Amino acid sequence: MNIDATVLIVPGLREHVPEHWQTLLAAGLPRVHTVPPLEQDKLSCAARVEALDRALAAIDGPVILAAHSAGVMMVAHWAQSPSRHRPIKGALLATPADVEIPFPVGYPTLDTLRDHAWLPIPRSRFGFPSLLAASRNDPLCSYSRAQSLAHDWGSELVDLGEVGHLNPAAGFGKWPQAMELIARLDGA
Repeated sequence: MNIDATVLIVPGLREHVPEHWQTLLAAGLPRVHTVPPLEQDKLSCAARVEALDRALAAIDGPVILAAHSAGVMMVAHWAQSPSRHRPIKGALLATPADVEIPFPVGYPTLDTLRDHAWLPIPRSRFGFPSLLAASRNDPLCSYSRAQSLAHDWGSELVDLGEVGHLNPAAGFGKWPQAMELIARLDGA
């Protein structure tokens, strides 16, 4: 499958995991960049949005974002900022993390997320096409919340069925459907 645009991988808060579908996807793409991990302010939404903006500035030509979990929220915050002007060809938004509900043990608390400016979730329509791929049994975002986010952002909702949080803990490494969805955005 040939993808003409450069794909920018936008990881979540756990950043780069070798067995993650984003890492495996990146290895199979001819033109790909990844938002680099932060050395400090790792929980700062503003610092992560700035890192996304810097990564976009380093890419010439059309870009498709491939975001997962809190990476989806980074894209939402970036897209809502009036100072962001970089055209985006499309965005794959896979299993967003609903930062407005309490997460399971081991994840940041609501107070921590609020203190680091993740709340509230931006809800305005994006200025680019997007596909929101949602799981029916994601512990970090209910399907109904994913539907609501897709509606507000103007995203097409893609029902993935029961895939958990679409990460290695849920049994996912490779996720071949990601390439198909990116190809759809590339052809749009």
